[in-house]
Amino acid sequence: MQDNVQVFDPDLADLPKRGWLSKLAEIAEAEGFFQPLGKRHFATHIRRGDTLIVTFETVQGIRALSETAEPLGWSMVRDNDWSNLCIVSDGDTWFRDRNVFGLFDRLIDDGFFDEFDNILFYGAGPCAYAAAAFSVAAPGARVVAIQPQATLDPRVTEWDDRFTEMRRTDFTSRYGYAPDMLDACAHAFVLYDPSETLDAMHAALFTRTGVTKLRMRHMGDAIQSDMMQMGILLPLLKQAAEHDLTQARFATMFRARRTHRPYLRRVMAALDARERPELVEMLARNVTNRMKAPRFQRRLAEIEAQQDDDGAGDTDAAAL
Repeated sequence: MQDNVQVFDPDLADLPKRGWLSKLAEIAEAEGFFQPLGKRHFATHIRRGDTLIVTFETVQGIRALSETAEPLGWSMVRDNDWSNLCIVSDGDTWFRDRNVFGLFDRLIDDGFFDEFDNILFYGAGPCAYAAAAFSVAAPGARVVAIQPQATLDPRVTEWDDRFTEMRRTDFTSRYGYAPDMLDACAHAFVLYDPSETLDAMHAALFTRTGVTKLRMRHMGDAIQSDMMQMGILLPLLKQAAEHDLTQARFATMFRARRTHRPYLRRVMAALDARERPELVEMLARNVTNRMKAPRFQRRLAEIEAQQDDDGAGDTDAAAL
């Protein structure tokens, strides 16, 4: 890998938005290219090795999720000597913009994607929609999509009431219906929580040959953030890009949830909602035996106290 520390300048995290964008553009232009794409989008390219990760991200997500305020793809550049093409939106746009379409048209015409041996498209939420939709520009690429929407065309997904402001946006023209755009990919992985009803309904629309659905029950509606906290997102992307990701290997990685407190709290809340105190007790006892978890200790104490009260009540009744 080239030795150029400015690509990963930690001062990015301390810059105001305008200064951050200027520095981002400066770094990208020195390492590949920076391309404004209308008012709400831009693209950066960092050129390194023969593996390309195409990431779709938002300004807000980059600045909130990265300690260094760098695009996620830059982590893969640094850690794996990969190249990165990052398409960034200011806010959630689902990248439905003719300027973004035009960028991919130009990249196709220039043979940009032909220069790489392995290509991985990645995104989460609205960015996952884009990763799936624009993967058609690089036939043979692989895709990792976390909680993707298939489309927001109300004729197809009128049941999704989360993004009603997007219902007038065109999802029927070029790069439109994300599941259809996966037909040319080598393989796609769709990650979602089946207990999140609307996410699960969108995931169902991706059911087709060449798509593996990886279920992450009780992970909630912010799976990307949780995977980052568990330290499994970047290893998963590396396995996907190198054609090594399987359901068995994913299951092994996903065991990290056993020590991830937000996941454990969601499991306990689900068991409480189902009124399964015996399972709550088993969970709380297991967690407190393995790690320091005050919330689970308190819940276990409550259950034990209730059992003592019930036992005392039974003894009193027997005496009568």
